[in-house]
Amino acid sequence: MNNFYCLSILFLLLFESSIQARSQTTLDYQSRIHPEIGSEFMVVTQNKHATEAGYEILRQGGNAVDAAVAVGFALSVTLPRAGNLGGGGFVLIYDQDKNEISSIDYRSAAPESSKSEMFIQDGKVVKFGHLVNAVPGSVAGLLKAHDNHGSLPLSTLLKPAIRLAKNGFEVTYDLNFVLEWGGESMLANKASREKFYNVKKEPIEVKKLFKQPNLAKTLFMISKNGKDSFYKGEIAKWISEESLSNGGLITLDDLSSYEAKTRIPIETNYRGYRVVTMPPAASGGLVLLQTLNILENFDLKDSGPNSAESVHILSEAMQRAFADRVKFHGDPDFYDVPVKQMLNKKYSADRAKSISDTRTPDGQIFEGDLKQYDESPDTTHFSIIDSFGNAVSNTYTLGSSFGSGVTIKKGGFLMNNQMRNFSHFYGQEGAEYGTSEANRLEPRKRMISTQTPTLVFKPSGELMMVLGSPGGGRIPNIITQVISNVIDHDMSFSEAVMTPRINQRLEGKLQLETGFSPDTLKLLMEKGHQPEISTTMGSVQAIFIDQDKLFGVADSRRPGALARGN
Repeated sequence: MNNFYCLSILFLLLFESSIQARSQTTLDYQSRIHPEIGSEFMVVTQNKHATEAGYEILRQGGNAVDAAVAVGFALSVTLPRAGNLGGGGFVLIYDQDKNEISSIDYRSAAPESSKSEMFIQDGKVVKFGHLVNAVPGSVAGLLKAHDNHGSLPLSTLLKPAIRLAKNGFEVTYDLNFVLEWGGESMLANKASREKFYNVKKEPIEVKKLFKQPNLAKTLFMISKNGKDSFYKGEIAKWISEESLSNGGLITLDDLSSYEAKTRIPIETNYRGYRVVTMPPAASGGLVLLQTLNILENFDLKDSGPNSAESVHILSEAMQRAFADRVKFHGDPDFYDVPVKQMLNKKYSADRAKSISDTRTPDGQIFEGDLKQYDESPDTTHFSIIDSFGNAVSNTYTLGSSFGSGVTIKKGGFLMNNQMRNFSHFYGQEGAEYGTSEANRLEPRKRMISTQTPTLVFKPSGELMMVLGSPGGGRIPNIITQVISNVIDHDMSFSEAVMTPRINQRLEGKLQLETGFSPDTLKLLMEKGHQPEISTTMGSVQAIFIDQDKLFGVADSRRPGALARGN
């Protein structure tokens, strides 16, 4: 045996010994992405300042609704593209002691004088400006939640938001960027231009301390006088005067008559798990539950996560749910939405039977025949669990990023552009813009919305998920995939949120985020799909509960999101 051979053997033995030693001292994790972990409470929002506001309230002994009020008002200061006083939304509230889920619909509503022909100009629906402002519901909704479930004084809950507005916060790269991106609507409004841009019409610069004294004043008035200050008092006068003097429609009577409404949540059982979400006018909840009901007829676990087969089935199920949305979804106070029939399991099974191995061509998917089953773009979401086991899942919006672009100058807050989201029928020939008769504009009606705040419970009955997302029409599809990723594919909680997503509405191309392999795209094309790479989809802010631990996942698809627990 020569010396070189002996040295080689010695080197291999030493190398193997080194590997074994390292394997005994290296900690290998199962997941590539990790959540925030807590045992008492958790707050997850799209903005770090808002998360800290909710955390502050929970540390003071407040409950989940108290923290939600603090977060909702803080977001109106620090996330002006979506957080708001001038918009609307939906909230699910889980009371652990009563084992009861309640919901509040605070969607924006049409002014009394609104008519469809007002919103059509040059053959298009108006998008921005005072005309498309609907009566805002956010303040009414958050305060109704506080009246029904809150424990700390309102003045305490608004202190973080008032502090942020008065003392200011540093402008982030993201805020600077979205102000540049949203300049079309914002620069067209004098109050918005003066507040958010410099004399050169450039967005407030990064790192600048952004103070909002008028908004601080508004928040202080609400903290002292509650809902009436916004809907009947001085703030209401600011809104109405500015609206009516600039071609808008909102009157003092529209504001004083607005109410946040209690609704009965809707739900389904998905492979033994109870999935609870918002009913109409939050049409996203129905789309979510119908999609899950259809998916339940397929073995997605066997197909594998984000395989061509799983993506194909998801796409086809989403199309069928959106076909029903186009026909049947509307404000339940104005239209009898056939919820029970659409959530009928036999109906979903029959819809599933129409899914083949190839994509159903555009124009060949229609709403279902419900008679035989008559038996029984921009938004933000936050999720909260308190130390008592109560939970809040809240989604609210201005509509587009920065809504209509209109800032109420004296109040310092932006207004929504939700009037564009009705179906508009006008003229002698019945010209049509939108989805259906169910969503036709009527005075004081609420336009449908794909916002989808959701709660999921284990087969044993314990709360397991609190989640929701922004993302416009993609929202119910986003939530569907996160739920399926956990239940069908046994993904870790962070991976379930961060895994690449798809989106398919009734017609058009199949959208996919980056991260799908060329092989998968090729197989999808062979099935008749037209895949296209999309921008990121949504920003799920979620809390998962397992083995007495809370796992907060802040979706990094939008900068600045933060989960914080204790």
